[in-house]
Amino acid sequence: MFPRLYTLPAFELFGTSFGPFTLHTYGVLLAVAFIAGLWIAARHARRAQLDPDKITDLAVYVLIAGLIGAKLGLLLVEWNYYSKNWRELFSLLQSGGVFYGGLIAAFPVAWWYARKHALPGWKAADALAPAVVLGQSIGRLGCFAAGCCFGKPTSVAWAVTFRDLYAARAVGTPMDTPLHPTQLYEAAATFLIFLALLAIAKRKRFEGQVVLSYVLLYSVARFVIEFYRGDVSRGSVFGGALSTSQFLAILLVLGALALWPKAARAGRAAPLAPPANV
Repeated sequence: MFPRLYTLPAFELFGTSFGPFTLHTYGVLLAVAFIAGLWIAARHARRAQLDPDKITDLAVYVLIAGLIGAKLGLLLVEWNYYSKNWRELFSLLQSGGVFYGGLIAAFPVAWWYARKHALPGWKAADALAPAVVLGQSIGRLGCFAAGCCFGKPTSVAWAVTFRDLYAARAVGTPMDTPLHPTQLYEAAATFLIFLALLAIAKRKRFEGQVVLSYVLLYSVARFVIEFYRGDVSRGSVFGGALSTSQFLAILLVLGALALWPKAARAGRAAPLAPPANV
């Protein structure tokens, strides 16, 4: 675990103190995830004969909405804490957030952008989905480096033990305790989903099949991984029977299954155009 890549010590310049300045691994990997996602989105836009500039702009809007939604999701999940500690609201700027909060916030923004620029909604979503899940995979490596989103104590052979006190102070990572590497579980799961979406995109039978497959596959993977998560302050429903993320995963699966036949019927009524060579 390396939460910090480099720290520039404090210094004085013209009688004014600056620093210290820290370059966090999570932030660097988040930037890498965003750049990789933009490249994938533009590539799939060309395959779908869409304007790549509009799709990459859509990706930027979705990212901004996702970041804001993730922070709001964390605020709602931990409302009992923040409602009693208003001064800690600024700590939200340093927290990763709740992914499903970001995903839910991204949907209306993507819908608005697609309507404003006359983009075919399902086709644009299909072009964007592989980029999103690849960004998730890289981003979870950032979580592993930072020590957040950690797993429960375990004795499995592949358990990880964190020993960086900076991470313990910043995100509450348990020290010197073997834990499930849930960050790596999700990084691996989302990368496999990324590969699956690439295969589906080449053989899809209707517009929307890629993004609906993403929602289904990720929701199932996240539901399972939640059983191994150890950061308990993430909200719960039904008296603790499910975490908030598991409950949202069920809702998203039901929603995707409900939309699947409708999108498939529309696809059969309007045959797909062959993808452009890239």
